[in-house]
Amino acid sequence: MTEPVQILVDADACPVKEEIYRVAYRHEIPVLIVSNSHFRIPQHPLVSRVVVSDAFDAADDLIAEQAGAGSVVITSDILLAERCLKAGSLVLAPNGKPFTIDSIGAAVATRAIMNDLRAGMGTENIGGPPPFGKQDRSRFLSALDEILVRLKRAG
Repeated sequence: MTEPVQILVDADACPVKEEIYRVAYRHEIPVLIVSNSHFRIPQHPLVSRVVVSDAFDAADDLIAEQAGAGSVVITSDILLAERCLKAGSLVLAPNGKPFTIDSIGAAVATRAIMNDLRAGMGTENIGGPPPFGKQDRSRFLSALDEILVRLKRAG
């Protein structure tokens, strides 16, 4: 039997929550918002929330436990993405770029290199990701819709 489709959101720093809700409503897919802090979520039967403690990786651990073949995980956390991919989930970054089994190894390695560089040079000399923009939001909407259509057809 196929696992039911659900969207799991690493929500504390997620810039596309409103987009997730819109796509989920259209496809009638439940959304679980996981965060370390309280913030407003829509009062809708498809949206639920779990607020975890502020312990290190508490939100990541809960998401990884819930992740499976029917899950779409929304996160920018590369290590969480890796855990969820290993559990069989589809994983999408808020900028619309998917994490895949084929790409996650390079992403983890790049993350480690960047952490080492930041430790040696400081963040002011390295910079961070480009600013989140309209094109990222649009790419995300399209990618999430495509993933959900594909899962529904398969399921």
